[in-house]
Amino acid sequence: MGRGGRNATAYRGRAAGLRERIRSIDASLTTPLVLPQSPRAARIVALGLAHSGDLPIWIALLAAAWLLGDDAWKVRALVTFAGLALVELVVIGIKMIVRRRRPAGTDGMIYRTTDPFSFPSGHAARAVLLSLLALRLGPFPAFLGIVAWSPLMVISRIAIGIHYTLDVVGGALLGGLLTAIVLQFAAMAGARF
Repeated sequence: MGRGGRNATAYRGRAAGLRERIRSIDASLTTPLVLPQSPRAARIVALGLAHSGDLPIWIALLAAAWLLGDDAWKVRALVTFAGLALVELVVIGIKMIVRRRRPAGTDGMIYRTTDPFSFPSGHAARAVLLSLLALRLGPFPAFLGIVAWSPLMVISRIAIGIHYTLDVVGGALLGGLLTAIVLQFAAMAGARF
């Protein structure tokens, strides 16, 4: 094997070692946050919180804001819907590339069946997007409510064992980046907020 082949092999070995160290650190950060199977009541609450960040719920809320709200609510609903669509597309794309399997477990079977990959967390990206858009678009009580809810929802994703900690961190960072892009395009389109 030539020198170039040895260098490529050494690089792949170092990269694999680094990935393994990151996975080990991630597992050590995640394990203490996963709820035990008993008492079951805590897991049921966590499952409810985990589902509260599901996309269909937010689409229904945005539809209600559009139908029942004034012009300001229509702008909020439209910009937020565009943000949620962008998050969904980018998250699915990254998941298809990274293909990190969800942690082993039995809770959250709907997620495990329809979306077997965990990185990045779409729920975390969605929570950050919703928080930042509520901060920018208002009203302030909506921002306070979303900011109080979102960390609980995101942590519940780890607590029921369907995400690793770094999935959530990656999703949150992605949500912040995508929010900036959405707000930039909304401003270019002439949205007033």
